[in-house]
Amino acid sequence: MNGPSTDQAGLQSGGDSAADLERLVQAITRLEAIIADWDEGQRLTVQALKSAIEDLHKEALKRLIRALKGEPAALARMREAVSDQVVYGVLRFHGLVKEPLETRVQRALDEVRPFLQSHGGDVELVAVKPPDTVEIRLIGSCQGCPASSQTLTEGVERAIRVHCPEILHIQQASKGAADTQNKGVATVHFISPFALHAGSGWVDAARLDDIPEGGVTECKIKGRSVLLSKRGDHVSCFDNSCAHLGMPLEMGEVRDGIITCPYHGFQYLLETGECLTAPEVQLRVHAVRVLGDRVQVRLEE
Repeated sequence: MNGPSTDQAGLQSGGDSAADLERLVQAITRLEAIIADWDEGQRLTVQALKSAIEDLHKEALKRLIRALKGEPAALARMREAVSDQVVYGVLRFHGLVKEPLETRVQRALDEVRPFLQSHGGDVELVAVKPPDTVEIRLIGSCQGCPASSQTLTEGVERAIRVHCPEILHIQQASKGAADTQNKGVATVHFISPFALHAGSGWVDAARLDDIPEGGVTECKIKGRSVLLSKRGDHVSCFDNSCAHLGMPLEMGEVRDGIITCPYHGFQYLLETGECLTAPEVQLRVHAVRVLGDRVQVRLEE
């Protein structure tokens, strides 16, 4: 029996993986073009032969993988081999390996992204935590939206589970105040130049100097207890009521822009009202404007 040709020997010894794959794919494409002009009976015969050969190869590869999995050292080398473009391509063709988890998660997010963007929102992948967890973040109008939990469950989670059935846990990451500003995403609530000239409903709440820098102060507006918070030139206002069980927050510890409920430990970003403990809820926010040294609030019903 004659030995392998020069080309075959090059393939067996390695060579340029990308070039090898391109050459093999081109050869298959040329043969498919030739067969396309044959009559139906001939094409069906070739297709049956092709399927039989593929089934044989798939079964052989399955047995090889099964045997190697039992040996830790061999399993490690097999994982290295899968990084080769040709090896990976063939195993993917036979359904013996999946695309990387991150690739499939990104495909799922790309599937729902147009709908989210049409409503001024978006979603980003924060982290993939093998074997069964991913962390995502809703941004834009989706972040802090009262319907964000529905968006997450019925849209994003469903898409991820379709593309990645092995994912059991989908966690929603919080967006810190600095992140929000740096990415140019509008916060839930801020001192807006538009608010300075807005219509009726504004009520004097406090003097600007009455609000401690980086802290909170409680006040009553129309018999309603609210918290005012100041950080730099940003003033925010929330109902003085934890989204967990409605307990008052004014005695909670404030640190680094976060207030912690003194009763059950739920934490909230003072800039946006976003809950860090349970991202699907948030504090009820109210519009704020500052005129001179006066802080005015317009209560949201």
